[in-house]
Amino acid sequence: MAYAFTEKKRIRKSFGKRPDVMEVPYLLAIQLDSFREFLQQGVAMEDRKSTGLQAAFNSIFPIEAYSGSAALEYVSYRLGTPAFDVLECQQRGMTFAAPLRVKVRLVIYDKTSKNKVVKDIKEQEVYMGDIPLMTDNGTFVINGTERVIVSQLHRSPGVFFEHDKGKTHSSGKLLFSARVIPYRGSWLDFEFDHKDLLYVRIDRRRKLPATILLRSLGYSSKEMLDLFFEMENFSCSDDGFQFEVIPERLRGEVASFNIEANGKTIVESGRKITARHIRQMDEADISSLAVPAEFVIGRVLGQDLINTDTGELIASANDEITDELLAQMQEEGVTEFTTLYINELNRGGYLSDTLRNDSAASQLEAQVEIYRMMRPGEPPTQESAENLFHSLFFSFDRYDLSAVGRMKFNRRLAREELTGEGILSNEDIVEVMRTLINIKDGHGLVDDIDNLGNRRIRSVGEMAENQFRIGLVRVERAVKERLNLAESDGLMPQELINAKPISAAIKEFFGSSQLSQFMDQVNPLSEVTHKRRISALGPGGLTRERAGFEVRDVHPTHYGRVCPIETPEGPNIGLINTLAVYARTNNYGFLETPYRKVNDGQVTDEIVYLSAYDEINFHIAQASANTDEKGQLNDDLLSCRYQNEFTMATPDVIEYMDVSPRQIVSVAASLIPFLEHDDANRALMGANMQRQAVPTMRAEKPLVGTGIERDVAVDSGVAVVAKRGGMVDFVDGSRIVVRVNDNETAAGESGVDIYNMTKYTRSNQNTCINQRPLVKPGNQIARGDVLADGPSTDMGELALGQNLTVAFMPWNGYNFEDSILISERVVEEDRYTTIHIEELTCMARDTKLGPEEITADIPN
Repeated sequence: MAYAFTEKKRIRKSFGKRPDVMEVPYLLAIQLDSFREFLQQGVAMEDRKSTGLQAAFNSIFPIEAYSGSAALEYVSYRLGTPAFDVLECQQRGMTFAAPLRVKVRLVIYDKTSKNKVVKDIKEQEVYMGDIPLMTDNGTFVINGTERVIVSQLHRSPGVFFEHDKGKTHSSGKLLFSARVIPYRGSWLDFEFDHKDLLYVRIDRRRKLPATILLRSLGYSSKEMLDLFFEMENFSCSDDGFQFEVIPERLRGEVASFNIEANGKTIVESGRKITARHIRQMDEADISSLAVPAEFVIGRVLGQDLINTDTGELIASANDEITDELLAQMQEEGVTEFTTLYINELNRGGYLSDTLRNDSAASQLEAQVEIYRMMRPGEPPTQESAENLFHSLFFSFDRYDLSAVGRMKFNRRLAREELTGEGILSNEDIVEVMRTLINIKDGHGLVDDIDNLGNRRIRSVGEMAENQFRIGLVRVERAVKERLNLAESDGLMPQELINAKPISAAIKEFFGSSQLSQFMDQVNPLSEVTHKRRISALGPGGLTRERAGFEVRDVHPTHYGRVCPIETPEGPNIGLINTLAVYARTNNYGFLETPYRKVNDGQVTDEIVYLSAYDEINFHIAQASANTDEKGQLNDDLLSCRYQNEFTMATPDVIEYMDVSPRQIVSVAASLIPFLEHDDANRALMGANMQRQAVPTMRAEKPLVGTGIERDVAVDSGVAVVAKRGGMVDFVDGSRIVVRVNDNETAAGESGVDIYNMTKYTRSNQNTCINQRPLVKPGNQIARGDVLADGPSTDMGELALGQNLTVAFMPWNGYNFEDSILISERVVEEDRYTTIHIEELTCMARDTKLGPEEITADIPN
């Protein structure tokens, strides 16, 4: 292998038995990629994807006047150049930002014509505030200080089924519920109560019978019963009742009368009907049975019963059959009827019972009922009730599941198609209720909300987009008002749009959001870790007080995605996590981790990223599994993961294999040598304490490393790294000049690279940032070589401490418990001397009594 310039000077010998299959990915990718998607800077207008700024503009524009006489359309946007560079912004206490200029088109229609005829078009570029830009190291400079936007782990939009674990009702009965969570809009909850009635809640308000929602959607009682129940057919004659048999449905029931065929009794009265009985009934080809009246009484009608002669209603669908009704039916000459197929075992009549509880008789009454729940105290009109109901789940402005939400929704309801509209349809709502009833009946399982397949990452770009959209919505209201005057006053687009609300929303987010944090800049590791942090707190997330034990706990799906070790001790434990070394987010925002493909026990070099949802049905072997020279797994039984459990399996069923043993931990934990020999609790403390190591005056390389030190130092951005290869021409303490190789210089590019070094600068934590050159004039360097060390780096490797000889022994009680003794040489050699830089200001004012003076000897 080719060594880099600094590696040649100090070669790191790896004692690992396995070669590295995969390079450690760029450690700040989660920040930079997310913000790049948001800005889409340098992408031509027609090639821009509908994400970030582009998506925000597309969702708000075109803005039409209330009268329809004018409209404001969005054409394109571009970012100007920032007024100052990063360094100058830090010195001046300013925000590193670029002006956003948006090209909009004002279209004025002719009021006199019936059809929309365009009368006038005005196009203009409008300034829409400044957008803070990300520096190369994934930070933002806001008012002169470096800040980091921490990624958030929140519950994915979609539909979730759960139960209360028996905590709500004193009987300990499991009450099942379903919740449809949109990306934005009203939450829709369905829940059972202890009487097994199904209720609906909108936005966690008071509950209504679920049939009211169905009635509001336009379903009649008969249609509801048809949607949720299978029917059983009966025919009546003078001899009694005949019941159309579907043998499979009788399984598990207790026969209330003898079932006979061909003169032979198959099931005696009072016996349970088993699979054997059903087989015998199939063989005897029984299609109908004569049943006594008791068998019919207590069943529920599946349709309206109407007297064919007079046309009058005998009984309605969902009425229970009683002795009196049965006598009336025979009197009126009813020859056949259908009942709902309900049993005690696995076909509950929940919806039928709920329907009886429902007072609303028509669609309008149901919508008024919902209006009263959402807007108590306001008098409903037909129009307002209809509009409110429509705007809850069926309006693109008010409700959006988002692409992620629709994918999760369709996948949970086992549909083939994973894309669709952002609003709900009638079928969606019916399907959710049907799935909930099936889970209640014992067909299907509830979801695990702590599974990383149900939680997604919201990174910088997405959060900035949401804030930008909030600003645009505020602008939209103002523009709509002014658009009516556009024609009469001859206004231009510039005069319609006020950029203040947009700037305010963006400024508030970057300046004071809970997730916009003052960067932890003690040493390079703490910078990297801060940018890779994942928080469950923040707007739209959990709160410390409310979060229970389950959310904080390590989950099997954390494997390779979130570090099980590195998390703070104290009230935030488990709520703030760190990305694992190889993890990344996919297009939907779910965490993925890489695996090597295995075919018939043969390990390949093909690498596949799997999300928590994808990997559940695969057998995945450990990175430490034994293989021969050809890469064939050679153990008879291997430890592997399957369906979130550890099990043993033979090589032929293994489909994937981990890429590296350090896959499961974060960067800070992977810096601890022999981590597997440590107690997990102490490793947690060690990983956290490395981030607090103050850079010493002379950094010293670790004698024993884990091989990831170089990646941290280079990716953190504290070291100076060569952009192109070439010959070092000039070096002094503050700059390095490199003459670039001819083959790396494109036409029109400069053939010289100049690297300026940062000297004795204050970091956010008042530690000293100082870069020292490692190269001499005449050195030949290649792209990616380290040219200068930063704080806590030595020869381009992270070096947080010092190498000292340590003895464990008592010494006259001077080192009792946590006391230590140190050699005088530690102090003499400045082994642990650190430099802190602090800026202190003292003001001297001009007062009425004359100017104040600054002096050491105070008078009197």
